[in-house]
Amino acid sequence: MHVLVLAFIGGLLCLRWVPVLPSQLWLLFFVVAALFLLKMRLFLLSFFLLGFSWACCSAQWALHDQLDLDLDGRTLWLEGIVVGLPQWSHIAGQPRTVRFELADAESRRAKLPQRIRLSWRAPPQTLKAGERWRLAVRLKSPDGSLNPYGFDYQAWLIAQRLGATGSVKAGQRLAVGRGLHHWREQVRSRLYQLAPEGAQGVLAALVLGDGSGLSTAHWQSLQATGTVHLMVISGQHISLLAALVYAAVFWLMRLGCWPNCLPWLPTACLLSMLAALSYGAFAGFAVPVQRACIMVMVTLLWRWRFQYLSVWTAYIVALILVLLLEPLVVLQVGFWLSFSAVGALIFAFSARLGPWPWWQLMTRTQWVAAVGLAPFLLALSLPVSVLGPLANILAVPWLSFVALPLTLLGAALLPWPTLAQEVLKLAGWALQWMFTGLDWIAQGWPVWEGSSVSLLALTLAMLGVLCLLLPRPLLPWSAALALCLPLLQPKSTHLATGIAQVWVLDVGQGQAVWIKTARHSLLYDAGPFMAGFDAGERMVVPVLRGFAQRHLDELLLSHADADHAGGAQTVFNAVQVKRVVSGQPQAHPLTLRAQPCLEERWQWDGVNFQRWQWKQAKDSNQKSCVLLIEAQGERLLLTGDLDAAGEAALLTDWPALKVNWLVVGHHGSRTSTSKRFVQQVAPQYALISRGKHNSYGHPHPQVLMHLQEQQVQIYDTALDKAIRVNLGTYQAPWTMAQQVRFWRRK
Repeated sequence: MHVLVLAFIGGLLCLRWVPVLPSQLWLLFFVVAALFLLKMRLFLLSFFLLGFSWACCSAQWALHDQLDLDLDGRTLWLEGIVVGLPQWSHIAGQPRTVRFELADAESRRAKLPQRIRLSWRAPPQTLKAGERWRLAVRLKSPDGSLNPYGFDYQAWLIAQRLGATGSVKAGQRLAVGRGLHHWREQVRSRLYQLAPEGAQGVLAALVLGDGSGLSTAHWQSLQATGTVHLMVISGQHISLLAALVYAAVFWLMRLGCWPNCLPWLPTACLLSMLAALSYGAFAGFAVPVQRACIMVMVTLLWRWRFQYLSVWTAYIVALILVLLLEPLVVLQVGFWLSFSAVGALIFAFSARLGPWPWWQLMTRTQWVAAVGLAPFLLALSLPVSVLGPLANILAVPWLSFVALPLTLLGAALLPWPTLAQEVLKLAGWALQWMFTGLDWIAQGWPVWEGSSVSLLALTLAMLGVLCLLLPRPLLPWSAALALCLPLLQPKSTHLATGIAQVWVLDVGQGQAVWIKTARHSLLYDAGPFMAGFDAGERMVVPVLRGFAQRHLDELLLSHADADHAGGAQTVFNAVQVKRVVSGQPQAHPLTLRAQPCLEERWQWDGVNFQRWQWKQAKDSNQKSCVLLIEAQGERLLLTGDLDAAGEAALLTDWPALKVNWLVVGHHGSRTSTSKRFVQQVAPQYALISRGKHNSYGHPHPQVLMHLQEQQVQIYDTALDKAIRVNLGTYQAPWTMAQQVRFWRRK
């Protein structure tokens, strides 16, 4: 039976790697074939096909619920209910922005998806969960920036069954809040009122699973010490609460304080289940919460009946129920990390020989979790904290037995503000001590940054980890560690001398271009920083880490505008930068130590580079530092935001300038890429870096007309996503949009 269940689970998991979903006719054929195979006693294949068919069918429903492409970019009036907890961003000097989800969206003019993710800049009224609103929304079909080794926003949207995004232009509240979402909103509001200053966000994360209030310093401490799971309601929190309720009933019975007319065991099990489910519902039922609730319920049901239960049974039941309820969960990184960590713990402890002391059990738990997750974290280009086990050994007991009980007790006492305030002060004090300790530990050793690895290296590492986790290793420790060594060797692209690989990254309404030769690397611009979103941190740095790029020979910033240099400080802090050059060196923070853009020629690994700047420039755009790259006679030109006057000056200084590739100036603005300039440089390809539905109207139709008149092939990051050019090979570019995935629209 277990083998058949695993075959069914395998079919469900396969959805993650399906490039194109089968049609409804094919799905019907798979179901019929599965039933036929069932009669032929080919059970494994039959169960696999059934699981695969259900997963694909569920994904089809999600795709059918997405916004019609005809409505993409249009503004409509619609009505709906605010669900979840709205997330407010407060940035000094900027108006407040709220991001929220709208359910049961309706419009008189069109059929809309059931759930929509919206943002509202400077709303005139406070928006709360559970309320019904009438909103004027500029709708967008599910889309987002896409870079190698970066976050796939489209996959996240479909996994959340969000059929559209949009920005609110105006709105009117139609009905006050009610229901569970409104209740959670009220609890958050009361927590923020009564909790001590600086601790509100942490307490809200522990009670409600709402991490939006955590500060940047908190997130950095948690990531550096591998303790992020402590601040996001996970299986540990659910299991602890259920265990506390069960233990309370048990000890009341042992002390003789339990009424004889009420059987203690069924009551303890029912109360523990109720506590776990209530906490899970209150936290929003994220994947780790779902897993923990199911495992707790299955375990308690077996305990109720006085029967022995294998931990693997509860684990498999939790896995299959989570996948059955939401097959698209396989697109979430949290699903794989959550079940991998628990699976590693069960594997290590279920086969142990004899009991361990409590202190040894605690240390081995953290060691096993760290070792079990390390290959997955590195494969996903996520940081691994070397001191994570030590941080967890200290933080987990403190949080579990001091901070979390005080926090939950304070939340339970919210109807009595005076008592709640005192208890929350104690909880805030406990959490402050915990973060102080985490900060101290984080200073001891830097995190181990992940890089892309091959499938073979990941497979060998997983085998090595399994050998390490066994109570009696099948292989010596040295052999098990040797299997993990290929994981430390990143999968890198070896470039020949005279070839340059150019990545025009998809950073929205901004620009970041990474140029790599055989042994050198240069980043031209670092992406935007707007409304609290740092493209350097979210997009550029993950690409560099994914390619195992630990240093930059030069960070060249065309000029100081936020859409080009906003992410520079983050990049500078994340990797070793030998030199920073800018068209406006004085306009950057002193920490960047930017040098002026001097006209210079140099060569790296057989690839020629040349810089230029207009000496008569008057504004920031005209001061853009221009870069020309030549490999094997093939040329690529980057002009930043240089306008038509600057382009004319460039042609005067370089009268014989001809290029194969042109990164269109100023994201396609009408002020740049003049007709004369296009005719003179005669590019074969034009690359446009801009954000979809940007408020500036880039690229301007006039610019597109100039390019089309010269029969230039146009590639656009808003449509084609990140673009890779192998300069020196005279080949067409490769784009991330060519990577076929079923959740990405053409």
